[in-house]
Amino acid sequence: MSARSGVWNERPPGIIRALPMTRLNELVTRIRACRLCEAELPNAPRPVLQVSASARILVAGQAPGRLVHLSGVPFDDPSGDRLREWMGIDREVFYDAGRIAIVPMAFCYPGTGPNGDLPPPPRCAATWHGALRPKLRKLGLTLVIGLHAQRHWLGEQAEDTLTATVAAWERFGPAVLPLPHPSPRNNRWFQHNPWFERDVVPEVRRRVAAQLAVSD
Repeated sequence: MSARSGVWNERPPGIIRALPMTRLNELVTRIRACRLCEAELPNAPRPVLQVSASARILVAGQAPGRLVHLSGVPFDDPSGDRLREWMGIDREVFYDAGRIAIVPMAFCYPGTGPNGDLPPPPRCAATWHGALRPKLRKLGLTLVIGLHAQRHWLGEQAEDTLTATVAAWERFGPAVLPLPHPSPRNNRWFQHNPWFERDVVPEVRRRVAAQLAVSD
């Protein structure tokens, strides 16, 4: 199924393909103990994610930053402050795993390069996402954050540039919204693209509020 229908672009499930019946809590335990990329990481692995089977909203990010690596809490940094502002929610709601899942492409901080944080290594998603995604059956909204995440989650439906993908947000349907990364490093992008705050952010808040209002 496609991102337009509210489900991720298909990706190889990797080595966890043989464990389709693994319970979610067992799977999260395995993810948190993962050391597959240890030799390539600048720090000891510290996988960061937030999931539950009842979550209605998925924040599909890229990889934890340095501050998140230190705290072990997803989006516990200025990027998270801006993202929560876009969503129109506070920290209490954002960190309610029963309502909001946070699943990056890579669960560990990849390190920093000359132009900011390094791209998320693909091994992480290829290994774990195929088993994790089917456990999140109640999702009604997926926020796909950043260029790397859009290429991963949206596949061929992503445009050639982040700006073009975000500008085409209406064609992804009611269950998916592509967003720029909320990092302060992108302040110039926000200045050059005022339509995002004017047109897209109100839609983010409307869709988030609608999903949070759903009662099972």
